Amino acid sequence: MASDRIDTLAAAQPKPIRRTSGWLRIFRSRTAVIGLVLILFWVVLAILAPVLPIPSPTDQDVMAIADPTPSASHWLGTDILGRDTLSRLIFGARTVLVVAPLSVAVALTVGIIIGMLSGYFGGLVDTLVSRLSDVILAFPVLVLYVILIANIGPSVLNIVIATTIASAPGIGRIVRGLVLDLKEREYVAAARLRAESTLYIMIVELLPNCRGPLIVDACLRLGYTIITIGILGFLGLGLPPPNPDWGGMVRETTTVINVWPLMSVAPSVAIVSLVLGFNLLADGMREAFKP
Repeated sequence: MASDRIDTLAAAQPKPIRRTSGWLRIFRSRTAVIGLVLILFWVVLAILAPVLPIPSPTDQDVMAIADPTPSASHWLGTDILGRDTLSRLIFGARTVLVVAPLSVAVALTVGIIIGMLSGYFGGLVDTLVSRLSDVILAFPVLVLYVILIANIGPSVLNIVIATTIASAPGIGRIVRGLVLDLKEREYVAAARLRAESTLYIMIVELLPNCRGPLIVDACLRLGYTIITIGILGFLGLGLPPPNPDWGGMVRETTTVINVWPLMSVAPSVAIVSLVLGFNLLADGMREAFKP
């Protein structure tokens, strides 16, 4: 009788809920997987670019200038200068996949710092940071990019600087809002009672609890940054030639787009596919890291 009662009580006990890591839940999202496949497609091509059987992105085929349509030697044709379109797409991916993550990483670092300081300390620090952010965010983003790049010149470093100035205030506002809520939680109060330093509380107690929204925002900003790099290249403010630049490839073909549309369609599709990949991955991450 006693053993039967014990078995009955054991069966009535609720089974422990298995919690899956947010990173593992990403792979259960079809949206995130599709986005990841699109991103990895370009990442793999960019990594293998030096060993792929394709010509140099700066080599000119004089014979192909008269007929830039796809052929056995140029699978996607050539541009108006006889340079291989496929080669310039793949090597252009290397540029985008370095500049965009680097720009977002620096902007994310600066945004986290100013957001942490503003949200945790409040008062005069919060007022100064908020007013400065308001001034920067009042400018239309594209206009701000054009003003900055036009004055400091096109280069990888200057694109990173422009992205940081334009994006850090928005990231800082996200972090500030999260910190205003998190700093009132019990575990932060317990850290203060243990006499932990302010830096310890920010890095160990607050920052890990901000990671979900920040990761999603970073993925979205990568897409926005890729679009921005393409727009700057189209306006002639991207990376200086002869560097392969997807936006610059579209700009160079505007005069012949009606005759040879593939010249502009190929880099446009490349930009769309990579941006779509980061947006889909961000959507999947939003679901995976949802509390």
